[in-house]
Amino acid sequence: MRVLLTGAAGFIGFHTAKALLARGDEVIGIDNLNDYYPVRLKEARLAMLEPEANFTFEKFDLADREGLLRRFENEPVDAIINLAAQAAVRYSIDHPFPYADSNLVGFLTMLELARAQKNLTHMVYASSSSVYGGNEKLPYSEKDAVDHPVSLYAATKRANELMGHTYSHLYGIPLTGLRFFTVYGPWGRPDMAYWSFTDAVLQGKPIRVFNNGDMKRDFTYIDDIVDGVLTVLDGPPNAANGAPHRIYNIGNHKPENLMYFIWLIEQATGKTAEKIMKPMQPGDVYATYADISAIQRDHGFEPKTSLEEGLPQFVDWFRSYNG
Repeated sequence: MRVLLTGAAGFIGFHTAKALLARGDEVIGIDNLNDYYPVRLKEARLAMLEPEANFTFEKFDLADREGLLRRFENEPVDAIINLAAQAAVRYSIDHPFPYADSNLVGFLTMLELARAQKNLTHMVYASSSSVYGGNEKLPYSEKDAVDHPVSLYAATKRANELMGHTYSHLYGIPLTGLRFFTVYGPWGRPDMAYWSFTDAVLQGKPIRVFNNGDMKRDFTYIDDIVDGVLTVLDGPPNAANGAPHRIYNIGNHKPENLMYFIWLIEQATGKTAEKIMKPMQPGDVYATYADISAIQRDHGFEPKTSLEEGLPQFVDWFRSYNG
């Protein structure tokens, strides 16, 4: 299968590319290599992919709709995995326009590209648990209303879901959106808590603990996420109940307390963290907790990696990567 993978130099994109290549697929990876976090990390990920015979990388910004549509006008692909986006809740508070460029204009470009592909079997795209916003009912279910996002990032991801449904309804494009729940693991993102906490603890620097540590997250290990992405990719939705468009939660189905998360990092590093307690940040939510019954039923998804297994693996990689 010939797969167009956006965000190929990103955390989830890199691991997804590796898994696709390992099973024999051809991967065309695109990424704009923006400097939201250090580009050298993205380049290091790409350096591991580029020797693969079935991998091709091209630098593209999804907001360049004319260039991207022209590039694939005469070079069809079988499937699309759209993981490219401007990430992070807090960054969107002070930097709104990159989210419009990447997450709205860029996503629309990918929908138009999908529409132009005559033999496309499926397009899988990244949504986020952030769409649940201020919802207080746990666990979060795809049946819950998601009309009250508390960050611009979340609003753009919900917009993607609505845009996806519209294109699926109008043009019959098989589309699946995946609401990722706090993905972590080796080659992860420096803006995420597991990275910044590990870095600070190893250097003997204090960490900021928001909401005084009273928060819970459904941490999901990267290998489990990638297994879910590929399984869903291979099972496109049909139009039996309307448009061939589905949305699934994909998480570990086990919210962990933030203080326990920090304790596990302390155990893995062998160091005690100096903690500075802070109030809740704008755009944050108290807890995330994925109801994964729909993706279990339709695709047999089962997360396998506990936080107790996954965090030490990240810490080991982090130490290796940083010498």
